[in-house]
Amino acid sequence: MINIRNLILLAFIGSLSFAAQSVEPPYSVPVDADYPKSVYWGDTHLHTRNSADAYSLGNMNLSPADAFRFAQGQELIAHNGMRVQLRRPLDFLVVSDHAEYLAGFYRFNVGDSLVSDTAAGKQWQGYLEEGDPIKLIGAFTASMSDPENNYPFPEKVRRLIWEDVAITADEHNKPGKFTAFTGYEWTSMIEGNNLHRVVVYKDGADKAAQLPPFSGQDSLDPRELWKSLARYEETTGGEVMAIAHNGNISNGMMFPSVSVDGKKINRAYAELRARWEPIYEVSQVKGDGEAHPTLSPDDEFADFETWDWDNIGRTEAKEDWMLKHEYARSALKLGLEYENSLGVNPFKVGLIASTDGHNTISTTEEDNFFGKFPESEPGPERLKNGMAADQLWKNWRIVSSGYAAVWARENTREAIFDAMKRREVYATTGSRIEVRFFGGWTFEEDDIYSPNYLDRGYSAGVPMGGDLTEAPKNTAPSFMIAAVKDPDGANLDRVQVIKGWLDKKGELHEKVYDVAWSGLRKIDIESGKLPAVGNTVDAESATYKNTIGTGSLATVWQDPNFDRTERAFYYVRVLEIPVPRWTTYDAAYFDVEIPEGASVSIQDRAYTSPIWYTP
Repeated sequence: MINIRNLILLAFIGSLSFAAQSVEPPYSVPVDADYPKSVYWGDTHLHTRNSADAYSLGNMNLSPADAFRFAQGQELIAHNGMRVQLRRPLDFLVVSDHAEYLAGFYRFNVGDSLVSDTAAGKQWQGYLEEGDPIKLIGAFTASMSDPENNYPFPEKVRRLIWEDVAITADEHNKPGKFTAFTGYEWTSMIEGNNLHRVVVYKDGADKAAQLPPFSGQDSLDPRELWKSLARYEETTGGEVMAIAHNGNISNGMMFPSVSVDGKKINRAYAELRARWEPIYEVSQVKGDGEAHPTLSPDDEFADFETWDWDNIGRTEAKEDWMLKHEYARSALKLGLEYENSLGVNPFKVGLIASTDGHNTISTTEEDNFFGKFPESEPGPERLKNGMAADQLWKNWRIVSSGYAAVWARENTREAIFDAMKRREVYATTGSRIEVRFFGGWTFEEDDIYSPNYLDRGYSAGVPMGGDLTEAPKNTAPSFMIAAVKDPDGANLDRVQVIKGWLDKKGELHEKVYDVAWSGLRKIDIESGKLPAVGNTVDAESATYKNTIGTGSLATVWQDPNFDRTERAFYYVRVLEIPVPRWTTYDAAYFDVEIPEGASVSIQDRAYTSPIWYTP
C-alpha cells in the first residue's frame, strides 16, 4: 500500500529540486503574491452622543461603544424605539465625533465635574439658569466659526476625554475580524462654509492618546490642521491622515484657488494637502459630490442626490462660480492644472463614501435606512418633518450614502490604513458593488476573462489610485475593469469610464465613456448615448425586479483619444438598475405620500479612485 504522506513528501522534495534547476513558472498560483485579494466595507464618518451637535439634536444615550457594537452586527434600540440591526456587519468603522467640546455636552448633562468645573461648563450652566438652552448649541456653532469668542476646554480635560475615546476604539478592535479606528472630526466653518475633515489614526491608544485632537478652536485654517498632523507623527512615530467631505456646501472653499487668508494657492499649500489628504469623501448624508449637472451638462447621470442651494450654515445662496471648487470631478481636473503650474497636485485624491450619521447607527441601504439624525429615524412623520425643526433640511432630502470600500491584504488597522494612503479604495452610495480597476500599457481584450486576471492586473499595470507615466510611443493606455453586483441587491446597468485631461493649450476637458453594459442595447450614433436600462420599480409596493440588468460586467477598454503629452486621469463609475429610494419604502410602509420633489427610484452607484497619467 502506498504511503500517501511519503508520496507527498517526495513530491515536495522533487519540486524543490525542479525549482532550483528550472526557470519555468510554477504549476500553481504563487503563494507569495502580495496584493490585496479582499474588499472591506466600512464607514469612516460616524457621530455619537460625544458630538455636541448630535447630542443637542437628541442623541443623548448612544455611545461610541454602541457604534462599534452595532457595526459588528449587534442589535440596538434606535431613538425612535425600534429595534435595528445590520443584515451584514461592517468590516471597519471610524467613530469621528467633533473635536470641539468632544463629549462635553454629555458629560455636562450627567454632572461630570471634569466638564462642569471648566469655564465653558460654568458658561453653559449660566445659559440653563437663564432658561436659554439654545445658547448651548450656539456655543458649539461658535467653536466652528469664531473660536476666539468661546471657552475651549483646558488641555488636561481634552487629554483625559481623548484618552477615553482612544481606549474605547482599542477595546473594540479585533484584528482579522473587525477594525475599530480612533478618529475625530475637525470642524471648521468659515462664514457658514464647510471645511470639515475627519482625522483617522493608524495607531492604538498608546500613540493616538499622546496628543489631544486639533479642533476648530485651535484654528479654522486647514494648513494648521495639516501641521498638527505632522507634529503628531513627529512626536509619536505614528501615522494619521485627514479626509475632507461635503465640498458641495463649502460655497467654493473646499477645492479653492485661494487659501483661507485670501492668498493664491502655492506649492507649499499643494504639498501639505497632497501629503495629508490622500482620499476624499465623495458621497454622504448631505448630498453626493461626484459631479454637478452645470459643470457636466453632457453627463445624464451627473444630477444625483444633488444639494446645491447654499452652504452648511445656510447663510449664503449658491452661485455658479463656486461649483467647480466643490465637486470631485472638477477638483480632479483642477489638480491637473495645479500640477502643471506648481509641480504638485493638491487634489490627487482617491474616492470613498461614508454616512456622516449623527445617531450612532450606520445604515446605508435604501430598504434599511434608519436616518442620520434622531429626528430622521423611521416613523410616519419622517417624510413630513425636517431635521432640527425645519431649521436645516427636510428629512426626505437626506441621502442614504454611503460605504468606503477598501482593497486590502487583511482586515487590520495597518492594512486598511495603508490601502487608504495608496488610494486603493472606492465609494458606493449604499450598496456593495464590487469593482476592480487596473490601468496599463499592454492589457489585451482577453486578459479580463482569465481566471488569474488579478495577477495580470498587478504585474502589468497599476490598480485604482495608481499612476501611469512615460507612455510608449504610439500606445494608448488600456484599462481592465470588472464589476459584480451586490449579492443582496440590484443588477448592474452599465460601467462608465470618466476621463479628465489638460490639453496643450492649458484647457481642461472631460468625457464620459460607456464601456460595458447589460443587454443588447447599442450606443446611438447621433447622440452618442446608450439607451436607458429600463425601470422595474413599483412605487405602490416599493419593490423592483432583477429582470433587467446583469450580475456582472467586465471589459478591457483603451482610450481612443489619448495624447501622450497631456496630463489625464481616469476613474470608473458603475451604475445599478433603478431601485426604490428610501422615501418610497417609507411611503409604502407607513402608508403616507411620497413628498413632492422626492425621487421615486434611484440608481445607486460606485465611484472608483482614479488612475492618473503624467507625461
